[in-house]
Amino acid sequence: MSMYCNDFTYVGKVIFKVVLLGWLLSYSGTVQAQQLYELPAAGTESRWISFENIRGEKGGAATENKGAKGHSSEWILPGASKVLMDYSGAGIIHRIWMTVIDRSPAALRSIRIEMYWDNAEKPAVSAPLGDFFGISLGLKTAFQSAAFSDPEGRSFNCYIPMPFKKHAKIVFINESNVKQLLFYDINFSALKRPVLQAGYFHAYWSTNNGSKLGDDFAILPQVHGKGRFLGTNVGIVTDKVYGSTWFGEGEVKIYLDGDQQYPTLAGTGTEDYIGSAWNLGPFANLYQGAPIVDKVKGRFSFYRYHIPDPVFFNSSCKVTIQQMGGGGRDSIRAIIKAGGRARPVTVMTSERLIKILDEQHYPDVFDEQFPKDEWTNFYRVDHYSATAYFYLDRPECKLPPLPPVAERIQGL
Repeated sequence: MSMYCNDFTYVGKVIFKVVLLGWLLSYSGTVQAQQLYELPAAGTESRWISFENIRGEKGGAATENKGAKGHSSEWILPGASKVLMDYSGAGIIHRIWMTVIDRSPAALRSIRIEMYWDNAEKPAVSAPLGDFFGISLGLKTAFQSAAFSDPEGRSFNCYIPMPFKKHAKIVFINESNVKQLLFYDINFSALKRPVLQAGYFHAYWSTNNGSKLGDDFAILPQVHGKGRFLGTNVGIVTDKVYGSTWFGEGEVKIYLDGDQQYPTLAGTGTEDYIGSAWNLGPFANLYQGAPIVDKVKGRFSFYRYHIPDPVFFNSSCKVTIQQMGGGGRDSIRAIIKAGGRARPVTVMTSERLIKILDEQHYPDVFDEQFPKDEWTNFYRVDHYSATAYFYLDRPECKLPPLPPVAERIQGL
């Protein structure tokens, strides 16, 4: 977990175990995490919160049914919520695990998880349960990354450290229309003193409902403060009108510290951003992956975590991705004739990249002078959703609230 060695001072003092080898590499490429045999600072205590010890008390676990598995789960009725953690004191959450009985896309989009730090009124995390745990579109499959994992497609694991100074609350809210059998545990270190320099963990979910042709999708709308963008998982359901044309030409753009029209950071394409190239197949690596690639149904879920390549900001941050794909001239013509939204932006020839938007009199796509057999990038509008993860120097931010269920399940 040495991604935090240069960010937060608690790593060398309180973390007794290393969750994944990949977290040992800091952005400088050197191993700086503490040795496994090093003992934590005085006053650090290990705690697990679950239904077997809902308050995380010392000597307070497995007290029901004479210690014989008395309270491993609970049914959560439709419309009901359950406070999973309500802990007063300083600490760091190291791992969250849970599972539910109905893991359909609609259910996992309807259930939401919220996290509050240090008695804040608004949640730092408010996201659909399924999307929060590393795969979008409410889908399940086996995968492993440095931040999340699902060994067999039936559970949820999060390994992102979440420090707090005086209080932590986590709430499970069942907005689905079925009752859920919930199992969970939250593993954390209780600290004698808070980590003063630590950032607060945040997560934000959004969708592009109502997007216009040419709009960039905001993975993370602008947030203000000092912090670190940890990364994102993105889900795309392609519009059938686009057929088999490629959806993934959109570049990720990151606007830092007051950037206005143009960003400081920009990628070169969608699959490029997640470390692949030349189209996309399914894979799951520590920091980048595409666990869901269904070209028949047009469903894609991919992630990128900026752990060895940190993205810091001092006053503000915004992250977007262009809604752009690629194909041939005749395919684009067919899309437009079928009522689809499409607008060419570049043409790649064997000689050069033609920047159509910079050309004053470039032929229209229906003009016979428009190149026929060359690769053409074009704006399009598919269904996007994303969960953005970041640290901030405050427990609240002013991002919009989570949309209602009807909007969250649209497009699944």
